[in-house]
Amino acid sequence: MNKLQKYFNYRQALIDQYAKGDMTKKEYLKKNLDAVLSLNIAPFKNIDTVEKALFNYQYYNAMAKEAKIDAAYASNSEYAYCLREKADYYYSKKDAATLKILRLLDFKGINAYFINVKSKYLKGKLFEIVLLEHNMILHSSNSVILNQLRNECIFDEHTKKSVIDSYINQKYY
Repeated sequence: MNKLQKYFNYRQALIDQYAKGDMTKKEYLKKNLDAVLSLNIAPFKNIDTVEKALFNYQYYNAMAKEAKIDAAYASNSEYAYCLREKADYYYSKKDAATLKILRLLDFKGINAYFINVKSKYLKGKLFEIVLLEHNMILHSSNSVILNQLRNECIFDEHTKKSVIDSYINQKYY
């Protein structure tokens, strides 16, 4: 089994533990970050498979969340700002990976829609992308991705409950 398969299997085990209540969202995020970093794989530059693109998505998402958590606890406002900028950078890289995934899949086997969120900031912005054949759920608020999904006629304009609603609506810092 290659490193990516091991990571995705481990990630699924973490998700199962979280779903059973064996760990908090914060613990899940920390263990997922540790798993991503322990592979000693930098994000892929040549993304020629969905698995590589999904790894990049997970890598950048984990790094963004870590920076966001650190920013929330930073005592220095300049440092907190710098960390929020770092999180935004990682989220933009995550969105680039999302677009690559969608293109590699030729926009097939995908459900996409806005999701119900408790956050006033994310209401009407955050959408879910379900990759049916890969058993993977992605999230974004990126308008380029949203427009691309709409252009491909695969975005459902109805707001729905997230497949992972309790996870999405649980704070982690």
